[in-house]
Amino acid sequence: MFEEINLSTRDYPAQALDERQISQSAKTINDKQLIDFVESISQMVLILDEEQNIVYANQSFNSFFENKKISHIIGKKPGDSFSCRHSSVAGSICGTTKFCRSCGAAHAIRDAVQGNRSTKECKILTVKNEAIDLRVTASPVTLQGHKLTLFSISDISNEKRRRSLERIFIHDILNIAGGISGLSSIMKEIDDPEELKQIADTIEVAANNLVDEIQSQRELSSAERGDLTLHYTAIETSDILSQLQKLYSNHELNLGKEITIRDDANQSIVSDKMLIKRILGNMVKNAIEATVPNDHITISCIGLGRKVRFEVHNQSFIPEDVQLELFKRFYSTKQNGRGIGTYSMKLFGEKYLKGRVWFKSTAEEGTSFYFELSA
Repeated sequence: MFEEINLSTRDYPAQALDERQISQSAKTINDKQLIDFVESISQMVLILDEEQNIVYANQSFNSFFENKKISHIIGKKPGDSFSCRHSSVAGSICGTTKFCRSCGAAHAIRDAVQGNRSTKECKILTVKNEAIDLRVTASPVTLQGHKLTLFSISDISNEKRRRSLERIFIHDILNIAGGISGLSSIMKEIDDPEELKQIADTIEVAANNLVDEIQSQRELSSAERGDLTLHYTAIETSDILSQLQKLYSNHELNLGKEITIRDDANQSIVSDKMLIKRILGNMVKNAIEATVPNDHITISCIGLGRKVRFEVHNQSFIPEDVQLELFKRFYSTKQNGRGIGTYSMKLFGEKYLKGRVWFKSTAEEGTSFYFELSA
């Protein structure tokens, strides 16, 4: 089950600071040498008080997060300053939710509270479904009898993107292109027209997968930059499900798993067809890659008044520690470090199509990914 990090209420008190407490806490860092030091650093730096509340943020931090007034974050927890979607839920306190058990920032702060300098990586998904990848260092400091934490932050999002491109995209492109090249070479030695047709059909599928892979990366890059253009058209959901079934039944990733359309009640909607196919396609690929022998994948769509709900189901169970990490960019249980598919579901489905993406996974009923949006 989950790894407990044993954060006490002293480490992360449930009560928010009032104005008097904020003012009192801010006075504890009224040290010119310390302030001059954190302002001289190009990295983003927060100073946390004994209760792990923010009492100072340097200019680098405020510039990165475009905070016009430091008072907007003073007295808050680090996760609140990042707009972490988990600390923004009503009643949730940064550092105490179940999602914080796998948060690098929470672990680093815990180590600093125990007197140890600690550096961790941290993946944050904001309330606006924007991904932030950080490397954080928490260092314990004692000033005039007060125990403080210097919390330095480096944005490593570009580094992660570059490594992802090299490790995932180029790797997949080379595999597909290599397959096409190999099949093309074989064709030169074959005279049987029927066998040639079969190989030509296989090459066509591989070439389509190659184009789709390139297109998906282009769409993701545009979406993260915020300049993805939507194309709304009238859509029959049965057409989308049929296309997905045909595409992924013959996909190179699929090693014999059957894909069927369940309870196909066709719905007419107006939306961006390519993005819907991208979201559902990632759900299907996720199910294909699940390690369940003789698994059966079902895809469906039902009408819910003015909304429609798509579902992709398979028999696998996602371990609970993995469930906490899903939808974070670059998180993956696979050795080649994918971690783009589930993240893009949220990015495309919620930020751009204004729908809702979620999942349920139990050992008894398997795993279903859902995408619900207005018709």
